[in-house]
Amino acid sequence: MDSLTHRLGPFGRQRSVRQMAVTVVVMAVLLGAVASGCKVRPVRMVGPGHAYATPCEAIAAAQPGDAVKIDATGNGTYDGDVCTWTTDDLVIVGVNGRARIDAAGQHSGGKGIWVIGGDDTVIRNVELSGAAVPDRNGAGIRHEGRGLTIVGSYFHDNENGILSGADPENDIVVDSSEFARNGAGDGYSHNIYIGRIRSFTLRSSYSHDAVAGHLVKSRAATNQLLFNRLTGEGGSSSYELDLPNGGVAYVIGNTMQQGPTTQNSALMAFGEEGATHPVSQLFAVNNTFVNDRGSGTAVVVGPQVTLPVLAQNNVSTGSSTFVTQATASLVTNCLVADPVFVDRVGLDHRLAAGSPCLDVGTPPGFGLGIDLTPTQQHVVGTGPEPRVVVGPAIDAGAFEH
Repeated sequence: MDSLTHRLGPFGRQRSVRQMAVTVVVMAVLLGAVASGCKVRPVRMVGPGHAYATPCEAIAAAQPGDAVKIDATGNGTYDGDVCTWTTDDLVIVGVNGRARIDAAGQHSGGKGIWVIGGDDTVIRNVELSGAAVPDRNGAGIRHEGRGLTIVGSYFHDNENGILSGADPENDIVVDSSEFARNGAGDGYSHNIYIGRIRSFTLRSSYSHDAVAGHLVKSRAATNQLLFNRLTGEGGSSSYELDLPNGGVAYVIGNTMQQGPTTQNSALMAFGEEGATHPVSQLFAVNNTFVNDRGSGTAVVVGPQVTLPVLAQNNVSTGSSTFVTQATASLVTNCLVADPVFVDRVGLDHRLAAGSPCLDVGTPPGFGLGIDLTPTQQHVVGTGPEPRVVVGPAIDAGAFEH
């Protein structure tokens, strides 16, 4: 069945039948329904006055296809509620606000708060914090199944926000979520750490202030980083984005800012640990790279990456080197000391009137059959919004003036 494909997802990427079913569930969740296709999901309610006192009690009772709704009015009573499950096709949703679970010194199997072995899991509107384990690799979510979608959730002050295994048939999508202050301080744990899986998509999300680790690290064969804010700010984070094994990467419409107290002099790395996937090609389009450390490199490319990087319509400031690959295709980028941002100190990296980066871009076209044109922008304080070209040409960077 997985050999059948449908045109779904950003940029028309091919998706399997199983991925299509998960996408249907996600859309239903985003619209406030708990349904899959035409099927209404049985609901297990959690919280004060409901059938289940804690999320893990409801999850343990759930059958494939069920929805678990966690009432946020019970926040505080769920702390220390940790568990592992293998049940497939669960939708877990916070209601009446964002449902919050702090590990409170507990962990499941030495791995984290929620250890997910089931396939095709959807999680929406939850907050997970405080995961810590003896090997310092505790995660808000440790994903060991196939198929995970996370929407509108918040992971903070864990040793890892999300940590996945290395299943080559696993696909993970994270949308409209926030990651903050995750990391054990050893540089081996991160806000997001995705293993060697088939695909990872991070869209319209905000990752910041990791503790010594990276804001996003992914070893997936295909990565889509779309319209995110990846900002080191005042933390000690290392790379803003690390794709250490290369693969096919679409890095489009992101803001990457490196703070003055970073652990690294580069913002992004691609294939630095070896291009170990069958194809390694990077498409970096309409990103804004801001290096407030004052020196270093925007994009480090490993020597095993042989296909030319496409870097088009980007803004880069504060880095002495933009892209290290000698054969990179550099097209209509704006590499200037002062791009004239609305408020650089306040991390508002929209272009102000008079910016030299206005109207200097060119249509990015397609990369391996995928449309590279940015369709959204992620604004400080308001989040994602549609991006529409204003003026004679697209602006460089992650924002249209």
